[in-house]
Amino acid sequence: MSFRRNAGLLALGLAVATPLSLLSLAVTSSTAMAQEAAEVSAVPEQPAATAVVLSQDTGPAQPGDAERGAAKAATCAACHGMDGNSADPQYPKLAGQHEAYIARMLGLFKSNQRQNPIMLGFAAPLSKQDMRDLGAYFSGKTALNGVADESVIESGPNSGKKFYQVGESLFRGGDAARGIPACAACHGPTGSGNPGPAYPHLAGQHAKYTAMQLTAFRDGLVWGTEDSANTVMSGVAARLTDEEIQSLASFIEGLHATDSGALPLAEGTSAAH
Repeated sequence: MSFRRNAGLLALGLAVATPLSLLSLAVTSSTAMAQEAAEVSAVPEQPAATAVVLSQDTGPAQPGDAERGAAKAATCAACHGMDGNSADPQYPKLAGQHEAYIARMLGLFKSNQRQNPIMLGFAAPLSKQDMRDLGAYFSGKTALNGVADESVIESGPNSGKKFYQVGESLFRGGDAARGIPACAACHGPTGSGNPGPAYPHLAGQHAKYTAMQLTAFRDGLVWGTEDSANTVMSGVAARLTDEEIQSLASFIEGLHATDSGALPLAEGTSAAH
């Protein structure tokens, strides 16, 4: 009786032990598989991608292409005329203006260093190359000549002179006693400017526009900042009277080049080359 009881207990113990052993084996096996699955091989680090900068944002622009500029000039035509000869004298003539000067002015408008809300909107999307192309297009056009005012001044220090002659004297010789240099020194005797240092072409420009700019310069206007600041004109214009500004503007509008030199066109005459 005792033997059978002991045998029964032994059998019960084995019966319980066997499932526990199997469970232990299963847990051990599962843990090993999980550890094996958790082992990840490191992937070699790839070199960083090289950033590519847009070509239009680097380096200087190439010389302008007039053909490309013609296509881009359509938006300019409303104010400046398709050939660069504006009908409204508040807008400057661009015809015959130097490529580099036009590109520089557009750059100043875009950076707001020359402030003009209308031009800021037009210049904002332009690349440096666009500016050179537009400059090349307008530089190849011919500015139409205006006429100078030859009415006689009736009173004041310049009484008896034709109105444009006051400006002519300053343009050609300046006024050393007052520290005013001759305009021709930078803009040339015929008003054709100098494309090297980007002194603009003036001959034939609307008198109204020229007078507005000279008055603004006299009031202290400076285009650009630091090294690109145009401080020369504000210094020169600061010494000009209202009559001299208007007379200079009139002389410049009538200025044109002939075989005998630069002569102003008087009112009532036609341009002849």
